[in-house]
Formats: sequence, structure tokens, C-alpha cells
Amino acid sequence: MVNTIKLYQPLLRAAMKLAGVRPRKIEIEPGTVMNFWAPTRPQNNNKKKNAVVFLHGFVGDGMMTWQFQVLALARKYAVYVPDLLFFGGSATGDSRRTVDFQAECVAKGLAALGLRRCTLVGFSYGGMVAFKLAESRPDLVESVVATCTVPALTESISKESLEKLGFLTWPEVLMPNSVDGVKNMFEVGSHKLPRIPNRVFKDFLEV
Repeated sequence: MVNTIKLYQPLLRAAMKLAGVRPRKIEIEPGTVMNFWAPTRPQNNNKKKNAVVFLHGFVGDGMMTWQFQVLALARKYAVYVPDLLFFGGSATGDSRRTVDFQAECVAKGLAALGLRRCTLVGFSYGGMVAFKLAESRPDLVESVVATCTVPALTESISKESLEKLGFLTWPEVLMPNSVDGVKNMFEVGSHKLPRIPNRVFKDFLEV
């Protein structure tokens, strides 16, 4: 039986190509590679579009999260969508697992793509990365739009959030090993999750 997620991915890639956005693999440093969706054509210096960088949350990669916003905005703005490390096409052998490291890698990737100034749009975990990037690189970040997030995930906020969700650790939430676990992860990371067949959650788990 065809995996619906695997079937959808090439369709999504084709839609993004029509919108003028394509994936780019950027080596941040040896052992660290990030996937960035970026404008297909370099900007004309005389007609530069304002740049918007979308940073995703814990559920899904960059383009799965922001596909509709990209389709809506790609003509008017220069749109960039990275897969944060450990998501989608981004990976590292580095032992650091911090928001600071994520922000540092995003900044290096954007620099490699020639981006000097942008607005960051962050959802959930991506919002925390956006705030850290704005703090560390005010020369790069013009403004931040953030939703469903906090400026920093402190120990007290983390503990309270896990208690509300009914889990002891974040890996239990973010690394599900069952269809029910995947469904729960989407419910946690979404606002009013629409009715989705369990088949889709099963396919997501397999991918």
C-alpha cells in the first residue's frame, strides 16, 4: 500500500518549485548540514524583496509546517524555510542540543545564502530559536513574529508543560513509537487539529 506521506512529498516539492522556492543543502561546518528552502533565483539588486524566514516547531519539518504560508507569500517576499537540526533534511554530529546552537547554525546558513537582513517568523520551538537569533544577531534580524512559544524554555516552564501534557520527559512526546503517540504529538503541536485518518499518522510514523 502506498505511503501517503511519501506520495505527498514530491507533490509538495513540485508546488514549491512553481512558487519559486527550492531546497538547498548548506554545510554549516564539518559534520553539520542544513536543508534550506530558498528562492530559486537570486534577487535583483534593484528590486529586492523583503526577506522572511520561517522557523518550524517540534511537529514536522520546515516545509510541511509552512507550505501554505510559502505559497501565499513567495511572490511578494523572498521566503526562506530551514529544516532545523534533527528535522527533515538537516543533521549534525555535534553533541550540542541547545537553542543557541540552532540559532547559530541558522544564521550561518542564511549567510551562506547571501541573506543580510530578514524578518523571522517562529512557531513553538521555532519561536525560541527566533528570539535567540534576534538576541545574538541584531544586525541580521529586523523583526520577530512569534506564536505559541516563550522567549526561553526554562526548567520551570518545561516541567509545568510536561505535567499538563501528562508526560515525564520530552522524548516521550516528540519521539513517538505508536500511531496514538504520533496523533498525540500532532494534537500537542497544532491548534484545532482537523480530523485526520489514523492511516496518515501510521504513514508519518513509518517515514
